[in-house]
Amino acid sequence: MKLENLTFKGGTKVPGFKEFTENLPIEKARAPEKVIIPLQQHIGAPCDPVVKVGDKVKVGQVIGQAEAFVSAPVHASISGTVKEIGSHVSPTGMTVNSITIEADGKNEVDPSLKPHDSLNELTKDEILSIIKDAGITGMGGASFPTYVKLSPPKDKKIDTIIINGSECEPYLTSDYRLMVENPEAIVFGLKVIMKAVGVGKGFIGIEDNKPEAIKKLREVCKNEKDIKVVSLKAKYPQGDEKRVINAITNREVPSGGLPMDVGAIVSNDGTANAIGEAVRKGKPLYERIVTVTGKGIKEPKNLIVKIGTSFRDIIEECGGYAKAPGKIIMGGPMMGISQYTDEVPVIKGTSGILVLTQEDANPEPEQPCIKCGKCLEVCPVNLQPLYINKFTLKGRFDKAEEYHALDCIECGACSYICPSKRTLVESIRLAKGEIIAKRKKS
Repeated sequence: MKLENLTFKGGTKVPGFKEFTENLPIEKARAPEKVIIPLQQHIGAPCDPVVKVGDKVKVGQVIGQAEAFVSAPVHASISGTVKEIGSHVSPTGMTVNSITIEADGKNEVDPSLKPHDSLNELTKDEILSIIKDAGITGMGGASFPTYVKLSPPKDKKIDTIIINGSECEPYLTSDYRLMVENPEAIVFGLKVIMKAVGVGKGFIGIEDNKPEAIKKLREVCKNEKDIKVVSLKAKYPQGDEKRVINAITNREVPSGGLPMDVGAIVSNDGTANAIGEAVRKGKPLYERIVTVTGKGIKEPKNLIVKIGTSFRDIIEECGGYAKAPGKIIMGGPMMGISQYTDEVPVIKGTSGILVLTQEDANPEPEQPCIKCGKCLEVCPVNLQPLYINKFTLKGRFDKAEEYHALDCIECGACSYICPSKRTLVESIRLAKGEIIAKRKKS
């Protein structure tokens, strides 16, 4: 099969702004004096606390247990004392039951955390149990529980596993640095996933504007007959899992469908690394790599950060604010979530902390639609954003549904390309919420 310059229909070029951090090696952040760990950091049901105020905890200890199938346990990221269990604001915008731990400075690791048997000796069920117990969720942004993703129904025949190394979101470089600095870990994680699902074919997809990452991974995979490293055309939103599937396999996930409907499972490279660490070290997901970047940061960095560390602490470790911040975003500028305070904690899905200056953050005023059709050209899902926007603004959510608003992946390409600076993706997001709420009522 073709291994170079693969792509999908639609999409657009966006400035990368990767230069802030792409050449900066990953560093380990200072251990915080306090963490606030939300009991829901994932799609699905929240966890129930299994500790109480006053309890002593150690690094990697389970503090929130998942009872529902679509959920993931939560672990302590520092050793210390549980000071509070109560509601706190999450960077997702929700108020979530959270556990506050005050550090004791010892950083003691839970003695139950031990390496597992070699991959060859582990069964599929044992691997899935390790992933579930480690609380691993998708680390590319969606935060779907990985154990669930790797447990498709028996009628869904999976034949392809894809590691998504696109990282097409502007500013973010945590995935890139991981691929350059530790490619072996990503390949091992892919092998774990392939064995867990019982699949003999794996791909690692990387945008062609990351030649060093492609080179490193191809070197690691040169003797791997079942794993191919493919270069993807650098285009936004190449990182969307359905676009990755389309580019690499030429399969198209149907409207309302999931990757498993076309025999594929996609995992972010950071997730693959976490899976590998869970098997090799017995390490739960209690820390992650975060890109701290933007003109509003004095010293941008790629940091390994403990889950629950406040954005403020991390920004201070990067020298603080370069100027008064105009906008703080969890993630990147296209699909990230704006924050109203820096007193929110890092969660499993925090791939980046982007600080824009007031000059960069001020949007251009919205103008009337000129029906140029550019939003139709770039939409990777072949939607008509201008009409969904029109019907949403009139409260015609039934018509927005007819125009397949629910298929929108909220990538923001339409809003970015629009010469009239229409808030297209925001209106589509509103329509989706109204349509889903109506369905639940009925």
